[in-house]
Amino acid sequence: MNLLIELVAFAVAIGVLVVVHEYGHYSVARLCGVKVLRFSIGFGKPLVQWVSKKTGTEWTIAALPLGGYVKMLDEREEGATISAEELPHAFNQQSVAKRFAIVAAGPVANFLLAIVLFAVVFASGVTEPAAIVAAPAANTPAARAGFDGGETVVSIRDQNGSETESVRSWSDLRWKLLGATFDHRRVVLGAKDGRGTFDFALDLQGFSDRDVDDDFMTRLGFEPGGGTLTVAGVEPGSAAQNAGLAAGDTVRAVDGKPVGSATAFIAYVKAHAGKSITLQIEHAAQGTQAGTRRDLSIVPVPTRDDATGQQIGRIGAALATQVPSVDVRYGPLESVRLGAHRTWDIAVYSLRMFGRMITGEASLKNLSGPVTIADYAGKSARLGPSAFLSFLALVSISLGVLNLLPIPVLDGGHLLYYLVEAVTGKAVSDRWQLVLQRAGLVCIVALSAIALFNDLARLIHF
Repeated sequence: MNLLIELVAFAVAIGVLVVVHEYGHYSVARLCGVKVLRFSIGFGKPLVQWVSKKTGTEWTIAALPLGGYVKMLDEREEGATISAEELPHAFNQQSVAKRFAIVAAGPVANFLLAIVLFAVVFASGVTEPAAIVAAPAANTPAARAGFDGGETVVSIRDQNGSETESVRSWSDLRWKLLGATFDHRRVVLGAKDGRGTFDFALDLQGFSDRDVDDDFMTRLGFEPGGGTLTVAGVEPGSAAQNAGLAAGDTVRAVDGKPVGSATAFIAYVKAHAGKSITLQIEHAAQGTQAGTRRDLSIVPVPTRDDATGQQIGRIGAALATQVPSVDVRYGPLESVRLGAHRTWDIAVYSLRMFGRMITGEASLKNLSGPVTIADYAGKSARLGPSAFLSFLALVSISLGVLNLLPIPVLDGGHLLYYLVEAVTGKAVSDRWQLVLQRAGLVCIVALSAIALFNDLARLIHF
């Protein structure tokens, strides 16, 4: 069932994004007076075809819905015979500005779609984890900033005294810290607890670009806090069962320290292989023991970690974390503004990350392919409409950014040709276009191979 959801969600996502991208090309081409011969959704054998009586465009839905294209009237097409009457409507007869606009319209359409989708999510409201910080791991930037755990982050600003931005949720905090981390800035987080509101200076200047990935918040020392850590299950014959731990129990403290998060608790257990630790447990609400607390001594069993080859501690318990949540909702105009801001941030971050991957400053493992996209499509679809729309917006931005890269077979490569033509007054020769197109094809194949390898590595934990 999960596989079916992933395939359907992936097909819907790709279908919507491709249609929007190609419709951007189509609509601007029509505005510029270019005749569009065919608008195809998908490749391969046509399943459905019809011709518009008004425009003469052939609309096609093909068998393989993993792409699409817009075919315009063009003298350069092999075997093309164009009458003198239709010649002014050929793509190659248009000015550089019009050709540039038509080609750029595809990526722009993807960015506009992302703004709309984000605006819908912000306006409709979404329930997100509150920006409560768990006790950070030692020697992390959060720990050095002075966080003890339990503080709620409410604002962020640059240390040089720039405008203060509010922080409304954990997701909001993550996005703002992502930009600050990528820029290696020093920021000040405003956070409150039971004693009042305090400033925490966070120094991100020494943070490596290679560490800016999905786990960068953990590396900074930030984990969602303020929640409860519950035992979801216990393995038969495990150290947890032998110590008296049961499903439904709540872990309140470990060795006298409050439990901040599942990640911190697991790390603590791993670091204490063969050493006794004391858990303060609140029993599940059943029988005469309901709600009572008691201490359990447990010795994590030394186990070889397949990833590192080192000995780590394991108690044989599955954990579940429930964190406080907040409802985040914005007005219509504010939603559009935030949607545009979020789209811009992600696009810039994507371009900068790609640039740093080329220069070796960031890992190529950040590239993802269709398998990962399908996986996230399914996961986001199961989480609900808001999660799926946010995922769709993210992939739409990625598609727009990818197509703007100056690689000859992509839209960005054609835009580069037109810029050269605008500056020199002469079009790039067919010979050079052929050479560059072959080089661009090699680049695309190489990028696709790396992305597919990363997909498979994530799938089999290689």
